Amino acid sequence: MIFSETKLQNAFIIEIEKIEDERGFFARTWDKDIFIEKGLDYEFIQSSISRNSKKGTFRGMHYQAEPFDETKIVRCTKGKIFDIIIDLRSNSKSFKEWFSIELTNENHKMLYIPKGFAHGFQTLEDNSEVLYQISKRYKPEFARGVRWDDPKFGIKLPLNISVISPKDLSYDYLKEE
Repeated sequence: MIFSETKLQNAFIIEIEKIEDERGFFARTWDKDIFIEKGLDYEFIQSSISRNSKKGTFRGMHYQAEPFDETKIVRCTKGKIFDIIIDLRSNSKSFKEWFSIELTNENHKMLYIPKGFAHGFQTLEDNSEVLYQISKRYKPEFARGVRWDDPKFGIKLPLNISVISPKDLSYDYLKEE
């Protein structure tokens, strides 16, 4: 597994190292010892999948508040997505900065998203699926979100939004203390 730092503090792109032969390939996608060695969260207690029928669908920008804030590893298992994270940790050097990456079923890249980040994505193909490994149980009463189009962030989506939930449209702009 190859870990590459993003421009956001403590967020990583994870790439697989393929062992290929005439059958195809084999690759490790998870190794607790490597995560411990790198000082990253390694306790993932839940996996979830998101299926998105229509190209241009937008989900986000979601996070959970303390004490149920989550670390996530996200991977696109079918199709293609424009994955986005925002650093919402007020004590971070990269506070309010965002990062995006194209995740596809062909590039096999994953994104490690630490606690304190909002996460969202836009589908770039019909019938895209996203797999999540999550460090905490989902608690609806701690679910939060911020608007992807908040001018503080300046996020530019690659496509017009075709589908978005009323809940995602209801989020406020980031409140600063």
